[in-house]
Amino acid sequence: MHTSTPLFSSLSLLSSSASHYWLINAYVPQSLLNSPIEMVNTHIQHGVNEELCTLLGDDLVSIDIEIDQGIIRQCVSSQQKAWENCGDESTEIPVLDLKRKQLWPCFVDMHTHLDKGHIWERTPNGDRTFSGALTAVQQDVQYWTPDDLYRRMEFGLKCSYAHGTSAIRTHLDSFRPQAEISFKVFRQLQQEWADRLMLQASCLVPLNYLLGENGEALAKLVAETHGGILGAVAFPSDDLDTELDRIFMLAKDYGLDLDFHVDESGNPHDNSLRHIARAALRHQFSGQITCGHCCSLAIQPPSEVRTTIEMLKEVNIGIVSLPLCNLYLQDRDQSASAQLMQMGSAIREELGIGTTPRWRGVTLLHELNDAGIDVAVASDNCRDPFHGFGDHDMLEIFNLSARIAHLDRPYGRWVHTVAETPAKLMGLTKLGKIGPGCQADLVIFHARTFSELLSRSQFDRTVLRKGQAIETKLPPYEDLDDLLQAKNI
Repeated sequence: MHTSTPLFSSLSLLSSSASHYWLINAYVPQSLLNSPIEMVNTHIQHGVNEELCTLLGDDLVSIDIEIDQGIIRQCVSSQQKAWENCGDESTEIPVLDLKRKQLWPCFVDMHTHLDKGHIWERTPNGDRTFSGALTAVQQDVQYWTPDDLYRRMEFGLKCSYAHGTSAIRTHLDSFRPQAEISFKVFRQLQQEWADRLMLQASCLVPLNYLLGENGEALAKLVAETHGGILGAVAFPSDDLDTELDRIFMLAKDYGLDLDFHVDESGNPHDNSLRHIARAALRHQFSGQITCGHCCSLAIQPPSEVRTTIEMLKEVNIGIVSLPLCNLYLQDRDQSASAQLMQMGSAIREELGIGTTPRWRGVTLLHELNDAGIDVAVASDNCRDPFHGFGDHDMLEIFNLSARIAHLDRPYGRWVHTVAETPAKLMGLTKLGKIGPGCQADLVIFHARTFSELLSRSQFDRTVLRKGQAIETKLPPYEDLDDLLQAKNI
């Protein structure tokens, strides 16, 4: 007869060489299960799940998970107690009782800027505007030596890993000669961290930079990088369609997916997103296209929104929203608020600069999700001129996004935005899910309901990689002090 042990008094087992055990009585968001019908029987469909949805509105199911050699072997309803019939006296399998603690797959963060990370103290953004951030980063690039980049980027990786992230896509500013420096550092980190994090890199330049010979050289550099993505900022321009034709042709020539920064503004006339969809149709592009930010979509007329969403569906473009960064940057001058509220110039003048923003810079996540478009949220910038805060923690991103964009009940509609959907958009189809055959990369929280999960920091979470608990101590800020000494740190 097996007996279960409370998990949080038995972490030594998960940190040891134990390779075969059960986690029982875990609460898992049903939408993060790989194959719900096969994995959890009718008890879940007509008993546990129905009860939990009714009482909690949290879309949670209670399951038991068998882990063997770092792989999830089976997931069954907790009511089945399948663990009682496994093994015998000579091969008894440890059973750890989670006592209804929430269990998630490891996070996927598909839009970051590791090359800019943690430079706020060295080069802050004086006015906290988008243009101010651009200026500050241009000033800070002078410090971006291989050592400076390596240490700041690895600091970000250490934070992400400790918080429970398994895959990251970072954008790298890619003007020459910085592109060669940054991509070389990225490739070194990608190799050194290959057993812990799946890393991708997307170049980042304005679209018009790609029109000349620089475009060919950059596309070649990206193609030579494992997991390389061709990326650019689609600023509004009279030549936007020509610029888009160029990047689509380069992507097709080099077999690359595309990732755009799009419409990161409060101007309702910014509609680069629609131009990208049209370009995808013109070029019959079969690769994955992801568009980040898309802020201006939220303040465009409903008829314009409907047209854009239909075009996005037709070409299968994924959208990644960056709520924390856009909350921080957008509408510093009240221009979007004034347009959104249909204010006249006199009323806008009375508002003044620096008053509370009326618009928060988040795209239409609900409408896009309801239309069946893949949507994700991600961390974006961390402690740099574009966003002065952050710790590379995707739970924090989900937690604050739930408040900012009302990504709450039913939570099952939204948990995929930090797990399965970004994994899909990154082409990492085995990540972001829980199910038989999946690697046991999991996060266990000291929380049962979503109210509990999102009301505390969860600093004491347990992160499992290949079924083993990892060290979750975060790197100290002092590790970067010598890089920032010029600014009196």
